[in-house]
Amino acid sequence: QVQLEESGGGLVQAGESLRLSCVVSGSIFSFNTVGWYRQAPGEQREMVARVFRGGTTDYADSVKGRFSISRDNAKNTVDLQMNNLKPGDTGLYYCRAASQRGEAWGQGTQVTVSS
Repeated sequence: QVQLEESGGGLVQAGESLRLSCVVSGSIFSFNTVGWYRQAPGEQREMVARVFRGGTTDYADSVKGRFSISRDNAKNTVDLQMNNLKPGDTGLYYCRAASQRGEAWGQGTQVTVSS
């Protein structure tokens, strides 16, 4: 069974940066898509950024130009570099890996941005 483990969350001030990392047990290359999602209190979970096997990336409009996702198939990791963080970026960030066989989620890492 595939397991995903996130790390790198924390409490920062607006304008600062954080880097999230997700380690996938097993071959990340077997997944069509790996990405990051977040859920703020009282809100639905939303896609933040994802990267496809071929390297194409997709970002939520709210993070374009500030966040960058990278995938390392050799290390089975997917990282999310978050710059110029805003209070609206606060939430529980989840790593997700998806293929035609299904999907797997991590337990989440908390990101809190104070104004």
